[in-house]
Amino acid sequence: MDSKKIRRAAIGAGVAAVTAVNAVRAYKFTPEKVDYGNPEPENVDVERAMAHLSEAISIPTISYPEKEKVDFDQFYKFHEFLERSFPLLHKTLSKEIVDEASLMYHWKGKRSDLDPIALIAHQDVVPISKGTEGDWTHPPFSGYNDGEFIWGRGALDMKNHLMGVMEAVEALLEEGFEPERDVYLCFGQDEEVVANENGGAVSMMKIFRERGIHLDSLIDEGGAILPINIKGVLNNKSLVGIGIAEKGYCDVEISLDAKGGHSSQPPKHTALGRMADVIKDLEDNQFSSELMPYVTQLFSNIGRNCTYPVRLVTCNLNYMKPLIRTIMKQIPPAASLIRTTTGITMAQGSPAANVLPQKASITVNFRMMPGVTVDDVIKHIHKVVRNKDIEVKILKAKEASSFSPTDSRAFKIINDICMQENPDNIVAPYLVMGGTDACNYEPVCENIYRYSPYRAGVDLLLCTHGTNERIPCEAVGPGVAFFKKYIRLASKEG
Repeated sequence: MDSKKIRRAAIGAGVAAVTAVNAVRAYKFTPEKVDYGNPEPENVDVERAMAHLSEAISIPTISYPEKEKVDFDQFYKFHEFLERSFPLLHKTLSKEIVDEASLMYHWKGKRSDLDPIALIAHQDVVPISKGTEGDWTHPPFSGYNDGEFIWGRGALDMKNHLMGVMEAVEALLEEGFEPERDVYLCFGQDEEVVANENGGAVSMMKIFRERGIHLDSLIDEGGAILPINIKGVLNNKSLVGIGIAEKGYCDVEISLDAKGGHSSQPPKHTALGRMADVIKDLEDNQFSSELMPYVTQLFSNIGRNCTYPVRLVTCNLNYMKPLIRTIMKQIPPAASLIRTTTGITMAQGSPAANVLPQKASITVNFRMMPGVTVDDVIKHIHKVVRNKDIEVKILKAKEASSFSPTDSRAFKIINDICMQENPDNIVAPYLVMGGTDACNYEPVCENIYRYSPYRAGVDLLLCTHGTNERIPCEAVGPGVAFFKKYIRLASKEG
């Protein structure tokens, strides 16, 4: 046999060997077999929970950046509703009103030597956009229950979560349950005010700090249960996202000056024309991207649940990172998972069509990855924008959070409850794109998780803050059951 035939035979044998090894790897690339047990189902009064949620939605607890615009009487009405609806909770737990209307409940446990757990939510909702009131199928503050959905502002963000916690505590008290650890319920009044440095959550965190209280763990809004059914790839699975961090927020105004004058004698480039180059520099020079561990873990968990032919690819994710990153950068929702985003959102120039602008400005919104600071954003602007005559002003900012661990007791509890509920759930950590109150508690807690135990499709999640916000009636009961299980387990000594 000549050398060419020997070489071809060797190559063929090598390819066959690699193919065989990959086939075996793909066959074994499945979810880890874990016995999550089969605990008794939690008793939940679903009809009561749905009625309470409807009434909660009917109280318009709207927050605004301008505190003078807030109708605090609606918040006090909401407090009275809570007292009336959860009498045993209010008899057993101590309650503090923090700032104007934030609520802080304390459920004393049997053991004072154990760090407490906290469950966080916010009472406030965003306003209804003017002119859209008539677009709702049912009025936005009706809390209407048509048997399939409960409609209204706050149904998903996040009176469902707050009421689920209250229902769970009331039910546990009715059953005679006593936690070993102290349990805190913290319900802010102004989470929807972006980058609020003096909000209710900040004040409650300061109370913990002043009293020397360190929290074992904290759970707040964030991920949900997202049904996934991709025929031949992921069949009847659900993605359960547990937020282990959240992005930062920074609004920056960039401006530059010009001579101005009459529009009949324009220069080669007006202030707005020069600003166009600034915009192009920012958009053409994005922040660097990185596949952080949570992204690879997310893809790995999903990949292990794919059908066998697809696993021939997904079992090789570690070798495909450069390709994955390149593809993700081309898809805006995916790109936001791996880099700090730059969004040019507003522009201002002359006040009249026939006047050259003496000053042009743009507003740029940055959502920073953990590890990227507000100072880094400012340095990035000055680095990539060629025009060094620009003026940069921070309008509003909030630093990104830290990452919480995925090997903590609290994370495992959430994971195990979700897998007990449905073995077809795919539980994975992820990065929350928006903001929550949770990040404000970092000075007193390291194990912070963002998860709302409600099943909702993408179409419903997109209604959050929008028209026809609603929650499926069938999601209410399991949400309460989750919080009951979580409090039982998280408040134990172990």
